[in-house]
This record gives sequence, structure tokens and C-alpha cells, in this order.
Amino acid sequence: MNDQAIIDFLAGLVSPESGEPLYRQLGTALKTAIDTSVLKRGAVIPSERDLGEGLGISRVTVRKAIEGLVSEGLLDRRQGAKTVVSPRLEKSLATMTSFSEDMRLRGLEPGCVWISREISRPSPAEMMALGIPAHERVVRLRRLRTADGTPIAIETATLPARFVPDPQAIGDSLYEYLAGHGALPVRAMQRMQAKPASEEERRLLATPEGSSLLTMERRCFLADDQIVEFTQTKYRGDVYDFVIELTR
Repeated sequence: MNDQAIIDFLAGLVSPESGEPLYRQLGTALKTAIDTSVLKRGAVIPSERDLGEGLGISRVTVRKAIEGLVSEGLLDRRQGAKTVVSPRLEKSLATMTSFSEDMRLRGLEPGCVWISREISRPSPAEMMALGIPAHERVVRLRRLRTADGTPIAIETATLPARFVPDPQAIGDSLYEYLAGHGALPVRAMQRMQAKPASEEERRLLATPEGSSLLTMERRCFLADDQIVEFTQTKYRGDVYDFVIELTR
């Protein structure tokens, strides 16, 4: 979308007649443009001068709105006086959503590249996480997760084979498959830690040497407390932020 189209979109959300300060209106309008993908991740926003002239407001007001979004992490200042929509993604730890749901909520197209899908015996760690005996077979699904084609995470999901008798039947979304087979989890327990990326992980995620990954381990439960899934997801630390809301 070109600068004039972006300014036209923002103009419909900013009104001098409103009692709300103009910098707040513009900040909210820019957030809406980002949330609805009018401004995509990594996109350069119009200059302060163009925004001021196009919206009929002062550059001081425009700068105040932009600085507020920079402090929130939604916009980044770049060399050459350019301001871009932050490429970082936020993941709430308070709700149980799939990767595909997270990306669509942000106006991004989720995707996956299958690395492997197999049926095998569980490892000791998988036995403990799923609460199953050594003789029970599991389905192990390993995928590279993408957002608008950009590699974001490596996901390894392990499930008792009784829930997924044919791993080849799973499309891009495991949760859509589970929902269609009456096995969608209703709650989860998860933990997070930072780990250095292996050479293979750096290659798959296109990250530089010495990169660290944010590793999330999740155990998912059905309504009857059966454990349906154990997943380890390794996120790129340079594009992903985890958010926790605290209340008193």
C-alpha cells in the first residue's frame, strides 16, 4: 500500500473535532493500521512531514504519536529518518492458542514446512510428559513454522498415536485436525527457557551464529485430564516477545 493510501486510511480515524488529543488519536489509528495489516510488519510508514500535511496536524503532534508507539515496541526508528513497523511478534502466555491462530490475529499468513512426521516409540522425556508406558506408540511431528513466509519457530509435537492414527492426514494446523477429531485440548501447562541454537536450527531459522532461541514446552490436556500433546517450540529470539499480564 502506498503512502497516500495509508494516509487516507489514517485520516478516517483522526478527527480534530474529537475531544481526544490528536497525538492519541493518531497513535490509535496507527495501531489499527498495524492490526489490520494496512501497515505490515517491517513496512516503512509515511514520513512525519507527509503525515502532518496529509492529516492537517503539526509535525510535533505526529512525532509525539510515533514516539509513543516506539516506546511500546510497535514501531522502530531506523537510520535515514525512516520509521518502520516493528518486525517483532508478541505471544501472550495467558491464553492457549495455536501458532496459526496467533499469526492470523496479527494479520499474518501462517505456514509450515514439514521436516518430519513419524510413528515411533516414545523417548523417556516423552513418556514422562505424556504419562504413557514405553510400549505405547507416539506420533512425532516436526515442522518449521512461518509467518508471511518468514521462518519464526521450529516445533516438535508428540502425541499418543491413538489421537493421530495417520500423521499424513494433518494439514498446516494440528489443532484444526484435533478439533475435527474431538481431541482439541482445553488447558495446558507450559514453561519457557532460553537455549543456544544448534547449527541445524540456525540454518532452518536463518539466524546468525551465537543466536539464542526461546524454547517453550507445553503439555496439553483434554477435558477428562488425558494428556493429548507434548510440544517443544523453539522461537527466534530476535522476532518474538512473550507477554504476561499481571493483575492484583
